[in-house]
This record gives sequence, C-alpha cells and structure tokens, in this order.
Amino acid sequence: MAERTFAIIKPDAVERGLAGEILARIIKAGFTVQAMRLQHLTRREAEGFYAVHKERPFFGELTEFMSSGPCVLLALEAPNAIQKWRDTMGPTDPAKAAPGTLRRDFGQSIGRNATHGSDAPDTAAFELGYFFRGMELV
Repeated sequence: MAERTFAIIKPDAVERGLAGEILARIIKAGFTVQAMRLQHLTRREAEGFYAVHKERPFFGELTEFMSSGPCVLLALEAPNAIQKWRDTMGPTDPAKAAPGTLRRDFGQSIGRNATHGSDAPDTAAFELGYFFRGMELV
C-alpha cells in the first residue's frame, strides 16, 4: 500500500544546481511525485515548520539557513515511503551516510546536508499539510 512523505531539497543543494539530479534519483528510487514547488521560505515560515526544535541550540542557525534561498518542496508517494525516503537520503551527517545515499553524495555537513524528510507518519502529515493544501496533491 502506498504511503506519502514530505521531502525538501534544501537551499544548499538548489544553490549548487543539484535539484534536477536529486529529483531524477527520487524517481529512479521508485517514488511518485504527488506535488512539487520551488519556494523561498521566509524566516517565519521556517520557524513555524521547525517549531518542534525551538528550544534546541541549533534552531536559529537552522531557520536562517532554510530561509537563505529557494528550496524544492515535495510530496512523495511509494510503498513504505517514509522509511524508503530516509534510507534514500542517509543519516543527517553526510560523513556517516552510506555511499550512494543523497546526503553522502551531495551533503557538505550536518547543517548543509542537501535534503530533509519526515521521520514518522504524524510528522509527514504535519509537514505535508504545512506546505500543501489537499487539492494541490495529486
């Protein structure tokens, strides 16, 4: 049964011209793109999206980075999409990611790691709803 997850091609990857290659790898991995949008997040939008991390020391740096340039917002669908997307990305730290994962191949650091993905069904529901209205999803 298909599941949906939320993904971001982050500003560092977009700035370096990697969005097309990452998108091609998403499709090659077996995901269906249900919705996609290029968007430059405002600081307020980034703070709302990452509100769960508000008390963490990296919150300011994270929201500043995520609002520093355009990113690609994606609704992806596949069987077991949440785990499949997390496996496709690799761990947050590119240095710990396996060869062939997006973060290993395109990430520069823990903070500039090219992609974001939901980590659980409730997170995916929140994140998809934060950026896409129901009628925007195929």
